[in-house]
Amino acid sequence: MPILPPATPAHLLCVVAARPNLMKMAPILAALDRQAPAVRTTLLHTGQHYDTAMNGQLFADLDLRAPDIALDVGSGNHAQQTAEIMRRFDAVLDAYPPLAPDGVLVVGDVNSTLACALVAAKRTIPVIHVEAGLRSGDRHMPEEINRVLTDQLSSLLLTSEEGARANLLREGIAPERIHFTGNVMIDSLRQQLPRAAAPAATLRAHGHACPPAHGLVTLHRPSNVDDKVQLEALLRALGQLARQLPLLFPIHPRTAAGLRLAGLEALLAQPGIVCLPPLGYLEMLGLMQGARLVLTDSGGIQEESTALGVPCLTLRANTERPVTVSDGTNTLAGTDPAVILALARATLATGGKRGRLPALWDGHAATRIAAAIAAWLAARGGTP
Repeated sequence: MPILPPATPAHLLCVVAARPNLMKMAPILAALDRQAPAVRTTLLHTGQHYDTAMNGQLFADLDLRAPDIALDVGSGNHAQQTAEIMRRFDAVLDAYPPLAPDGVLVVGDVNSTLACALVAAKRTIPVIHVEAGLRSGDRHMPEEINRVLTDQLSSLLLTSEEGARANLLREGIAPERIHFTGNVMIDSLRQQLPRAAAPAATLRAHGHACPPAHGLVTLHRPSNVDDKVQLEALLRALGQLARQLPLLFPIHPRTAAGLRLAGLEALLAQPGIVCLPPLGYLEMLGLMQGARLVLTDSGGIQEESTALGVPCLTLRANTERPVTVSDGTNTLAGTDPAVILALARATLATGGKRGRLPALWDGHAATRIAAAIAAWLAARGGTP
């Protein structure tokens, strides 16, 4: 009987780029270290988000190790940023032959997710996509294009909600490549919630008194903050709501730029609107947990508010996370100021949706993700 050579330890190249990526990657790397210690992991940060408060602080908040490789891409329009990430990632794979990954792990739906998946696929390196199958049905949303194309390029697709499987099957993905592992964002939330900053401490640190009750607002989608008419309408609606409930508003760098370009910064001085700089993860968790209402256009915050049982109004016409509406605390409010105000006031009057926790949003998604990856690597001949 022939003697087989020993299996080669597997190597996984893990890509992060933006704030939500870090929340997903931190528990996955920790689970891989526990469950598959023979798997070598290399953490690569593309630098798509580079603001310290939006990015750097998160490494400490999430107990995530420093990146092994940094591409330092920075900002740019979608085409420029995607192309530059591809160019730099391809050069890294050329310059560091020892990397020789058995798989490239990407998470979420940002430009870096698609860019690195494209480079890997063209090099015949298998792609693993965490948070596969989410769909808004809106091809005007750049992230929707990233989601669809990344899933088509992926060999292993790990989903965060049950409906994602049907989306992938409809798009021709083989069922054996799809695994329902649950929402790893909730792992980070559950792990870090005991460390969440008290709202009073966060506000005091930024020179504000803490109101007896508050709402939380986040805006950053181009459709909301790059259009002057739309941005002004939303700010005026928020100003009316703030007369009833003080609104804490951490301002995303993209939103700050939109406000400057549109000349709308004066609307931030409306009574009841409390402007804050970009905040760390633990600060945001504390503000969200203590909020009576969240108004957002962020996908991740739709999930986090559902996990916390806090009513959420999503200021968009659609969502790629429909389980937050069907099961959770989320309501699609659209972008009509009158509708937003009516829904917000109804929520304050009734307490809003309480919902229930969706399936496998139990804080153990990373354990299932690590097990699926280890089994997949083993089947390919590596040692997990």
